[in-house]
Order: sequence, then structure tokens, then C-alpha cells
Amino acid sequence: MALMPGSEFMADGWRVFKIMAEFVNGFEIMSAVGPAVSVFGSTRVREGDAEYQLGETMGRMLADNGFAVITGGGPGAMEAANKGAQSSGGASIGFNIKLPNQQRPNPYIDYDKLVTFEYFFVRKVMFLKYSQAFIVLPGGFGTLDELSEAITLIQTGKSQKFPVIMMGSEYWSDFYTWIRKRMLEENGFISEADLDFIFIEDDPAKVIDLILNFYPEGYSINF
Repeated sequence: MALMPGSEFMADGWRVFKIMAEFVNGFEIMSAVGPAVSVFGSTRVREGDAEYQLGETMGRMLADNGFAVITGGGPGAMEAANKGAQSSGGASIGFNIKLPNQQRPNPYIDYDKLVTFEYFFVRKVMFLKYSQAFIVLPGGFGTLDELSEAITLIQTGKSQKFPVIMMGSEYWSDFYTWIRKRMLEENGFISEADLDFIFIEDDPAKVIDLILNFYPEGYSINF
């Protein structure tokens, strides 16, 4: 069936309002949250796995230190971090995304702090705007996407600088070594300053110290 002339452009015009509505809804929910940390990691880890336990511990310790915990709202490492935050009475936030496989939000998100997005780019803006740090547990392509997005926006000055902490040195060390060797030392595609907010850590207590010490003058929204 042929489309009427201009109908595709009209559809895009109305889509702008849907995008605006997602932003407004997210801004309203996050307006009173205070300092927050986003935790990323694989959806495929299960309760009992070391990565799940690490996420739960990290979520609990963040809440104990006054941080809200933001995740992508799904299972695995995200569920673990939300569970840890909620168990310590901290704000447990989920930025869920509508996917073809119907990702369901995990049960450890506060009932009034679940935000469901249709558009990935809107969700990314929300993570970056409200996070005082990114904690990146072992994960796959989605985890790498969030990691590289944050680094790029900080490097280009589109976001305030905040710590990006890769947890699990056994998992991340080869990747970080490749960045330093190939990108920095051999090719000069990045500068040393582009790495001064990126950390690899195994100890949750040291992660907390890294975040606290990064903000001697207090917290602010990134943009």
C-alpha cells in the first residue's frame, strides 16, 4: 500500500512528542533523587555467581554511603545491584528498556522509581545526566556500549568528568592494556588525560573511596 506524500515526515513529527514525554517523565522521577551511581553488567549472571554477589555487595555499600543506585532495570548484574541497594534502604532505580524479547524489570526496583524507555538514546542521556560514577561489572556488548559512551562524552567535554570504574581486573585488564598500548602508546589516538578518570578495581570498599575522593567540592548534575 502506497503511503500518502509526506506521511513519513508527519510520523516523525509526532514521534518527537513521544521522545519529549520520555525525557519529562525521567526528569520528574529523578529530580529529587540526589547523588546516584549507575551499575552496569551482564544480564546473564545468576544469583550465586561471583559477579552477582559483587553487584549485590556494591549496591548495598553504595546505599550505605548515601548513593542512589541506578541500573538498566533488568536481570543479572542489574538485579543484583538493585537488590543490594534496596536491602540497605537506599533508593533503587531502574531505567528499563522495551526490547523485542520483552525485558521485564527486576523485582528490586522501588515502585516509584521505575522508568521505562522505548528509545535507547533517551535512556543513555538519563544515565549520564544523573550519575556521579559508572561502575562497570563484567558484561557483553551492552555493557561495553555504556562504558564507551561515558568515556567519549567525558573526553569530548560534553559531560562533567566522573569516575568510570571497571570492576573485575581479571575480566577487564586485557581490554585496558589494549587501550593503553594500542590507542595511547603506539598510535597516539588518545592522550594520557583521557584515562585519568578510568579505574580498574576489585575491592568494593576502594570503589567507594574512589567515588568519594573524586568529589571534594560536592556533587552536581553532569549537564
